[in-house]
Amino acid sequence: MNVIYAYPWDIVGDPGAAARLKALGVDAVALAASYHTTRAATPAHPAHRLVDARHAACYVPVREEAWKGNRLVPGTPSWVDSDDPFGEARDALRAVGLPVQAWTVLTHNTLLGSANPDLVVVNAFGETYPYALCPAAADVRDYCRTLVHEIVEVGDPDALILEACGALGFRHGGHHEKTDGADWSPAQIALLSLCFCAACLRRYETAGLDVAEVRARVRAGVDGEPGSVEDALGDLADPVRDLRTGLAGELRDLLLAEARAIRPDLRIALHANADPWATGPFATVPPGVDVDLLVGNCWNAPEVDEAGLRALGGLGPRVGAYVLALPPRPADGAALSFLAEAYTAAGAAEIHWYHGGLASAARLKAIAEAVRR
Repeated sequence: MNVIYAYPWDIVGDPGAAARLKALGVDAVALAASYHTTRAATPAHPAHRLVDARHAACYVPVREEAWKGNRLVPGTPSWVDSDDPFGEARDALRAVGLPVQAWTVLTHNTLLGSANPDLVVVNAFGETYPYALCPAAADVRDYCRTLVHEIVEVGDPDALILEACGALGFRHGGHHEKTDGADWSPAQIALLSLCFCAACLRRYETAGLDVAEVRARVRAGVDGEPGSVEDALGDLADPVRDLRTGLAGELRDLLLAEARAIRPDLRIALHANADPWATGPFATVPPGVDVDLLVGNCWNAPEVDEAGLRALGGLGPRVGAYVLALPPRPADGAALSFLAEAYTAAGAAEIHWYHGGLASAARLKAIAEAVRR
């Protein structure tokens, strides 16, 4: 199966958009139902060349009665000329025979995080990550549960894709990001991603961990040169790891149960990583996770991506590859096909192409060629 990703604003207001995506030969469209802040090019749209999504938003109607009692309520998108951007785009895509999968971003939300700093990830140095809602907080779990409920019920998708189903970490492609140049190792990045918000502190204490000692080891590891997170945390590594993987598991199980209570037969995919210390859009998952598909990030060197897919394949469900078809990848069908074939050989049963709205005409042609191959 080939799936192309798109935003509602790629479809709304463009009578030719759905047919253009259909012509790629893909089997379905992953359409953003909830998405974070972004500034997106729209090279093929007849009315604009840029959409400035100034804050995270929900693209299905935000019904007041559904969100009553929730502390966190999603923003709505003033930058799309529609009362129901997801629904309008969904109907246009279905009209040309393309099933629609609801691409749902969960804990990545700067709008809500900035307004509720007590609900975001806090690192061992006391610094907050306002883009990263922490699911250790009940208010965050309630927000994610209601969001999934509304997207499944109101959005009526053919399938559901969950992204950021866990706490985000240190890495964030934010405005004028200046952290990528720091010489921190993967272990140090993972340590900077461990959360010490009030809700996480209670979890540490309930598990019998000395919070001051955990924080001290994390800080020492960030400022030192640990070979791994385990080296930095020592005998605390296993309980800390179990707490954070357990937290991601609690959120995932809550949302799967919510979606299946509405649509028991709904196909559900998860953007995922087999690394127990993984954070970000591709959250950590354990063996035997009960979803239909685990989608691994394939935006790196092919050998890194292939190793990640093989690790996901060992967890049980089918595996998909989330393939970057934008720069720095060449706009070349043979090159993209080579990547897709390599990822298929590494275990991917589906190729998820990023991104149908951002791609130029030349890149869309290359994606179409790769799909045909």
